[in-house]
Amino acid sequence: MNQPSYTRGGQDRPLLTHTIGQAFDATVARCAGREALVSRHQGLRYTWQQLAEQVDIHARALMALGVATGDRVGIWSPNCAQWCILQVATAKVGAILVNVNPAYRVAELEYVLRQSGCRWLVCADAFKTSDYHAMVQALAPELANAPTGQLACERLPALRGVVSLASNPPAGFLPWHALADWSQQVTAQAYTTRQQSLQFDQPVNIQYTSGTTGAPKGATLSHYNILNNGFMVGESLGLTEKDRMVIPVPLYHCFGMVMGNLGCITHGSTMVYPGDAFDAELTLRAVADEQGTILYGVPTMFIAMLDHPARPGMDLSSLRSGIMAGATCPIEVMRRVIDQMHMGEVQIAYGMTETSPVSLQTGPDDELELRVTTVGRTQPQLENKLIDAEGCVVPRGEIGELCTRGYSVMLGYWENPQATADAIDAAGWMHSGDLAVMDEAGYVRIVGRNKDMIIRGGENIYPRELEEFFYTHPAVADAQVIGIPCSRYGEEIVAWIKLHPGHSATAQELQSWCKAHIAHYKVPRHIRFVEEYPMTVTGKVQKFKMREISVAEMALAQKGGA
Repeated sequence: MNQPSYTRGGQDRPLLTHTIGQAFDATVARCAGREALVSRHQGLRYTWQQLAEQVDIHARALMALGVATGDRVGIWSPNCAQWCILQVATAKVGAILVNVNPAYRVAELEYVLRQSGCRWLVCADAFKTSDYHAMVQALAPELANAPTGQLACERLPALRGVVSLASNPPAGFLPWHALADWSQQVTAQAYTTRQQSLQFDQPVNIQYTSGTTGAPKGATLSHYNILNNGFMVGESLGLTEKDRMVIPVPLYHCFGMVMGNLGCITHGSTMVYPGDAFDAELTLRAVADEQGTILYGVPTMFIAMLDHPARPGMDLSSLRSGIMAGATCPIEVMRRVIDQMHMGEVQIAYGMTETSPVSLQTGPDDELELRVTTVGRTQPQLENKLIDAEGCVVPRGEIGELCTRGYSVMLGYWENPQATADAIDAAGWMHSGDLAVMDEAGYVRIVGRNKDMIIRGGENIYPRELEEFFYTHPAVADAQVIGIPCSRYGEEIVAWIKLHPGHSATAQELQSWCKAHIAHYKVPRHIRFVEEYPMTVTGKVQKFKMREISVAEMALAQKGGA
């Protein structure tokens, strides 16, 4: 009988039964004078003791503003020191941090704030083409005249106030720097009592993932989920207090806030933010100037760094390891990362937000081929299995859907029991929707995924969400969205559009409309106007044929034949 496609990770590393605040305090006590956080673009540096002082000030300020255990506090900002401070401060007072994608526009912001019932939002003033203040004002015009903490907003009924990271924000926004004064209203004893009341399995974070039914779902994660996952990833990397981790990936993703921040917090390693968003040269300079030993990124980031003209002049010899995740890594890219960036122990990690995120990871000693053809083996204290359409475990070497069970599986989707039941079965298995093969040694190779999902530059995009969005345009009668291969981003989005009779629209007009209403990474690169779609005899759209046609058309266009 063939061995089943089931593995259980090692049990020798015990799970942490602390809250994030307790783990943070333990590291501060052990590493007080060592450097904890460097935010290069802000010119900010904190030792662990200095970071702890900032965390405690802002945690007490949250209490003074009326934030109770279980209240949701949103963070809408690119990478910055305040992101990290708020992450730990909310955990210390039992609040649930809601990660808001920095690329969101008004409609997406409104949905997330309403669905999560956010009591407070902390936001930057602007980022790239997004004016955060203006978008908040559009949703909550009542903010300008509301006393601090007493906002009564028609469109955002749960929201009580907005904190701005800007030094001089518009009327109604509470400046971040003013929180120090608010903290004085809460005694040290009240703060300690709040922390002592918290449990490690309480929710601490909500991260929104695009849903196949159009509406994003809030994956709700506990201290236990994400603290342990950051710890286990760090253990695989061999993190110590001497490591300096360069984190160019977004903090609003698990990659940044869990694998990055919490991996460092549990091991006393230094967190280094090169910039507010990824920039190849700034990241390389951060490694060189800060003597970075660990570097994170998706393959496209590493490709950009490898190809940057400044790289040969940079001293990257301090690097030893890092993680590449978010997409399959081409073997030549992996070779160059090892040879030209000195990352001999670089590892591949796989997972999903709903599993905190990492469930499989390669090891530092794995052969190069395993690091480019597989996503490694099951993480410690977790289980993985591959099942067929009937839910039966398939033999090793056969394709099946990857499922994960253990400490990392989310508590559920926020206030969405049906979606939770659809994703996590009665036995506690989280169904990934990804198709994989497990070999005799337990290494897993991803061979496909949820047939609809597009991964563009590390961002998960579900066509159904975009299709439903297109239906709101007055000229659009129908829309079908697919992904096609792209050397730079992994995949690009193509929208096949049917217009209503008597209506007209150009591709540029629809793209401009998209840019004004949805995140930039969801805007289709290509728009094709059609009268009909390839269909089966039963009337189902054949997206695989649409992909074939689009790929052929793009190839023809590149050759100058169109």
